[in-house]
Amino acid sequence: MNTTTIDSMVQRKLNEILRILHENQEPIGARLIADKMNERGYPIGERGVRYHLRILDERGLTKRQGYDGRIITERGTKELGNALVGDRMGFIITRIEKLIYDTSFDLNTGQGSVIINTSIIDKKDIDKTLDIMEHVINDGYSFSPYIKIMDEGASTSDINIQEGKIGIATMCSITIDGILLKNGIPVTPKYGGLLDVKKRKPTGFEEIIVYSGTSIDPMRIFISKKMTRVLDAVDTGSGRLLANLREIPMSSVIKAQEVLESAMNMGIVQITEIGEPGHSVLDAPVDSGKVGVVVYAGTNIMAAVEESGINVATFPISTIMDFKELKRI
Repeated sequence: MNTTTIDSMVQRKLNEILRILHENQEPIGARLIADKMNERGYPIGERGVRYHLRILDERGLTKRQGYDGRIITERGTKELGNALVGDRMGFIITRIEKLIYDTSFDLNTGQGSVIINTSIIDKKDIDKTLDIMEHVINDGYSFSPYIKIMDEGASTSDINIQEGKIGIATMCSITIDGILLKNGIPVTPKYGGLLDVKKRKPTGFEEIIVYSGTSIDPMRIFISKKMTRVLDAVDTGSGRLLANLREIPMSSVIKAQEVLESAMNMGIVQITEIGEPGHSVLDAPVDSGKVGVVVYAGTNIMAAVEESGINVATFPISTIMDFKELKRI
C-alpha cells in the first residue's frame, strides 16, 4: 500500500470524526466516537480514534473540553464544509450493507434484530403524532406497524433523546434485505425513490437516487425537500410515497417469494411489487438477470407526520434494535 493511499484513508476518517463532533454539538469521548465510526462503516477502535484526534488537535480543528471529550472548533467546522463530497460517496451503501449483515431476525421464531429509522419530535406532539401514524399504518402505506417510543434521556447506539423530546423508532424497510440475506438470497439495495400512487396502486417512480452514488440517504433528501404526499395517498388514494428497490438474482425468485410471503403473513412487513427478470419495475431499471423488489419505506409514517405540520427530525437507516423492543401500533 503506497503513502498516497494511506493518506487518503486517514483523511476520510478525520473528516468523519469532524462530522460526528459537529452533529453532536456537545463534547464526546474517543469511545463513543469509535462506536459511531463503526456504525458508519469505518472499522476503528478507541486507540485509533485517539490517534486521529491528536492530528485534528494539532491542526486546530478540534480541542479538548476537560474530561468530557472533544469539540469541533470554528476552524474545524469550516474545514468540514470544504471536505470533498467524494469522501462521502458510497457512504450510504456501505452503512446499509453493514446493517443488512447485522440483521438477525428469524422468520421461524419471530426473534432477532431488525434495522430501524429514528425520528425525534417535541413531547407535546406525541398524541397527534400517534394518531397520524395509526392512520397511515391502517391504510397499508407503511412498511411495518411495529414501533418503539423512547422517552427523553433514552438513547440508541447513534442518537440521544434530549430533554423535552420523544424518540420514535420505526422499522426500516432495509430490514427485508437482511431477512433475505439470512435466508441465503443475495440482495443488492439499488434505489431509494418517490413512488406515485393513483387509485391506491403504485404507478411508477417519479424520482430515484442510486444508493451507491449518494453521500446522503435518499429518504432524508426527499423528506427535507417536502416532496412526499403521504397523507394525500391515505386520504384520497393518490399521492407520492417513499419506496426503495432492491435486486435479487433471477435464480432466487421462487425462494425469495416464499420468504417475503412468510414475512407478510407474520404482519411485520408490506411488499409493494416484485418484477420480472431483467425488466424495469415501476419505471425503475433493473440489471439483466436480476429481479427488482419494491417496498414502501418505513419512513413514510413520519413523513406523513411532518406533512401535518409537526416538526420532525428523521434519521433513516439509523441502527439495529432487538425486535422484541418494538410494539405493534
